[in-house]
Amino acid sequence: MILSYKYRIEPNKTQASALGDMLGDLCQLYNAALEHRIRAYEKGVRIKCNEQITALPQIRRELPHIGRWSATAEQQVMRKLDKAFQAFFGRIRRGAKPGFPRFRARARYHAADFRVGDGLTIRGTGKIGIVGIPGEIKVRWHREIPTRPESAILTRQNGKWYVVFHVEVEPVERASPDSIGIDLGLNALVALSNGEMIERPRWTNRAAKGLRKRQRALARCKRRSKTRAKRKAALAKYSGRVANKRRDHLHKLSRNLVDRFGRIAMEDLNIKGLAGGMLAKHVHDASWAMLAAMLAYKASSAGCELVKVDPRGTSQECPECGQIAAKTLAERRHRCDCGADLDRDVAAAMVVHHRAFGFRPGAGRGTLSERAAA
Repeated sequence: MILSYKYRIEPNKTQASALGDMLGDLCQLYNAALEHRIRAYEKGVRIKCNEQITALPQIRRELPHIGRWSATAEQQVMRKLDKAFQAFFGRIRRGAKPGFPRFRARARYHAADFRVGDGLTIRGTGKIGIVGIPGEIKVRWHREIPTRPESAILTRQNGKWYVVFHVEVEPVERASPDSIGIDLGLNALVALSNGEMIERPRWTNRAAKGLRKRQRALARCKRRSKTRAKRKAALAKYSGRVANKRRDHLHKLSRNLVDRFGRIAMEDLNIKGLAGGMLAKHVHDASWAMLAAMLAYKASSAGCELVKVDPRGTSQECPECGQIAAKTLAERRHRCDCGADLDRDVAAAMVVHHRAFGFRPGAGRGTLSERAAA
């Protein structure tokens, strides 16, 4: 399994300016390659990714500002454009809305791909060196990399710089034999089949006042003015802070579940569809997709088993007798003729557990002798 390790880097003013110039030139290269493909298609010629990569040495000789950066990073720009076209044709084949690849604005081009050791190197001083950037860039190594990374992404977020290393890790044995069922909700972010409930922090509601204040300040500014650029940066910084709080909470929650349980079951929800309905704001605030992704990779790295089950009817089925106890969304208690009286979300989590593992929570334990990828 390949994991990502993200670190904050601290370039000085000269280095930060050079990094910005690099992203700007890579953006220009991306747009030029896109225009090349469009013009060729109008003439009835199809351009492939390898043909554009082959033409890079000549472009680097003719345009010195392009040639001063890493050649492998520029090759990744061509591959990124090719992936955009592959996704475009894939959507056409599926009958979905095509979405033709668009030209990128310099102000919104924030990432560059590198090969570690070719274009980006980790120096013995603990700093990193990037082709075309003067000196070495300081890195905040808040945790150790388990093995030598093969590739990295340099990214700019809200005026701050980060480097993301991709690391391949070894398989590990499962730890805990305990199992749990999870129900994702809006009142309680997570309800567990053992009766535990974790409340949703409601980050959007907490940040609403500050967000409204900064959005109004931005709306009052004149277009393309320096003040508007400052207000826009302040709004982005505030939104980024809220996103970091949400991400931190989900990281801690997913790590807690993976550390405690060797088998985890959850619903295979159509989150994209739910995020487009009347509860879209709350679904986005809960970030179910992010939590599911974190659980997936943390479970794999810790040797846990993650099982996704059919979500249909989990909140209507009785976890004790299996009968259907129909209820509206407003009813928050599950009551059945068999005498079961539980919180609706906890009852759904118990049903999820039974569908995944074939036994009620606490009724038994399965064998955990298999190996899993880490």
